[in-house]
Amino acid sequence: MEPVFRTLEIAAHAVVRATGTRITYHGLDHLPRSGGAVIAINHTGYVDWLPAALAAENRGRRMRFMIKAEMAEVPVIGWLIRHTKTIPVDRQAGAEAFAAAVRALRDGEIVGVYPEATISRSFELKEFKTGAARMALQAQVPIVPLVVWGAHRKWTKDHPRALGRTKTPVSVAVGAPLAPEGSVAVVDAALRAEMTRLLHDVQAGYPRPKGAFWVPRRLGGSAPTPEQAKVLDAEELAERARRRAERP
Repeated sequence: MEPVFRTLEIAAHAVVRATGTRITYHGLDHLPRSGGAVIAINHTGYVDWLPAALAAENRGRRMRFMIKAEMAEVPVIGWLIRHTKTIPVDRQAGAEAFAAAVRALRDGEIVGVYPEATISRSFELKEFKTGAARMALQAQVPIVPLVVWGAHRKWTKDHPRALGRTKTPVSVAVGAPLAPEGSVAVVDAALRAEMTRLLHDVQAGYPRPKGAFWVPRRLGGSAPTPEQAKVLDAEELAERARRRAERP
């Protein structure tokens, strides 16, 4: 029994109802009902973890997310991390988190991973880190591609939050599990290809108002192109470094 996790599940459903969010799921049967699996999720905003977690709950599972270690410095979040088996990741020294994730996978848990590591400002897939593929191979568990689309309209980088009752539609698409076979490069390429397909399929069936900030430039929106997004990401990293250097 995990009372903290159960409380969070109840709260998540309450938030979805309160905001009028309409979540549509596709391919839920691809999420395994038992056994370990890496769940690879695209990253377009700050709340895309919630539809992904609810997708897992629909299959009777609880997803253990990997989260930036600095989030544990926030007292409430630190407490939740400790009581929900969330795995904190120190980006400067990720070996410990990687080992913890592999242990969880071997113990039969499903672990949610963002291969892009950070939010995509272009809302297209960024370059992947290889952690998801390496975890699946080392733990010898499948890797399941999962795409969330629409949640970035609620809260993403460079735009105001819209957390009220906006009745925003959100789509979650799950692809077939990929076997942990071959090299890291082979698994990573297969994962990226399948997530790209899922993302494009979901986008094709979702409204695409011309010029909307949350619509990729490729589809007529005003989101930055992937090239422009790289520049913005670099500027953000430089600003963070400057602030760190100024700390006493």
